[in-house]
Amino acid sequence: MGDVAMTVPVLSTLVKEYSGLKVTVLTRSFFKPIFQNLDNVSIYEADVKGKHKGIFGLWKLYKELKNLNIDAVADLHNVLRSNILKRYFKLGNTPFVQIDKGRAEKKALTALHSKEFRQLKTTHQRYADVFGKLGMPIDLQTATVLPVRSIASATTNLVDGKGKIWIGIAPFAAFDGKMYPLDLMEKVVDALNNTDQNKILLFGGGKNEQQQLEKWETKFSNCINLVGKLPFQDELALISQLDLMVAMDSGNAHLAALFGIPTITLWGVTHPYAGFYPFGQNSNYAMLADREQFPLIPTSVYGNKYPIGYENAMRTISPEDVVLKIEEILKK
Repeated sequence: MGDVAMTVPVLSTLVKEYSGLKVTVLTRSFFKPIFQNLDNVSIYEADVKGKHKGIFGLWKLYKELKNLNIDAVADLHNVLRSNILKRYFKLGNTPFVQIDKGRAEKKALTALHSKEFRQLKTTHQRYADVFGKLGMPIDLQTATVLPVRSIASATTNLVDGKGKIWIGIAPFAAFDGKMYPLDLMEKVVDALNNTDQNKILLFGGGKNEQQQLEKWETKFSNCINLVGKLPFQDELALISQLDLMVAMDSGNAHLAALFGIPTITLWGVTHPYAGFYPFGQNSNYAMLADREQFPLIPTSVYGNKYPIGYENAMRTISPEDVVLKIEEILKK
C-alpha cells in the first residue's frame, strides 16, 4: 500500500504539468480510493487472483489494456507480473519504461560488512524518473498535498471527538523489524489518553491487529479501534482530517503524508536513507533507533532481515520521547 500511495504526488504533479495527458493506473481495486479526484487519472483494476491470474491471465489483461489505445507504459513496480506485461507490450512496439529500484545501492546500504551509509534517491524521485525517460520530466518541488476529504456522518458518529485533538496511531508493520514494541506503544497511548484532550484513532488491519486494538479501546476511554468499522474510502477521509499521525515505516505513514498531515514515523532496522520517507514530511518527524548501539542499521529495506539482538533496536526510542515529539509538533 505504501508503494501505491507514493505514486500519488508524482501523478498529481505529472497531470498538472502535462494538461493534455490521460493517465490510467493499473492496480488492485482496493487501492482505487487513494486516487480519488485526481484530474485525468483513472483506474484499471487488475484481478490478479481471478481472471488476470498467471501468464494467460496477464495476456488477457494485456489485450484489455491494448484496447485503451495506450501510447506508453510507465512501470513503477518492476516485478514479475509487470515484466511479463512488458514482453507483451513489446510485441506491439509500445514504449515501456521501468523503474530503476537501485537494488545495488540498497544492497550496499543494508550490507553487514563494508556498508555504504548514505542517502539514496527517494522512491518518489525514482517514479518521476520513469516519466522523465518517457519524455515527460517533472519537478516534484511543485507537488501539492491532496485536499481534505469530507467524512461520512457514520464516521462522525463513530469518532465523536468534537473539541479534541485527533491523533492517529498505526502501530503495526509488515515485519517485526520495523514495528515499535506494543508494550512501549501502549505507554504512548496511555500518556495521550490521560490528558483527556486527545481522541486517539487506532489504525490496522486483520484479525490479530483488530484484537490488539480492541484491548486498547476497552482499556483507554479516549481510544477508538477503527479496524473493521470503516470501508477504506471512509478511513482515508478520516486520515485527511487528523491533526497528527504516528506510524511505522509503513503504508499508513504514506497515506497521511498525501494530505499533508504531520506524521511521526518510528524506524527500527530500516532507515529513511533507503528512500521511503513519507513525501513532504519534515525530517525531524522521524524517530530512529540508536545507531551507536546498533551500527548495522539499516539491515534491510523492508525490515525482514536483521542480526541476532537487533530485534530490540526500537527499544532505544523511549515512549516518553515519542510523547514529547507529539506535543512539540502539536504546539506548532
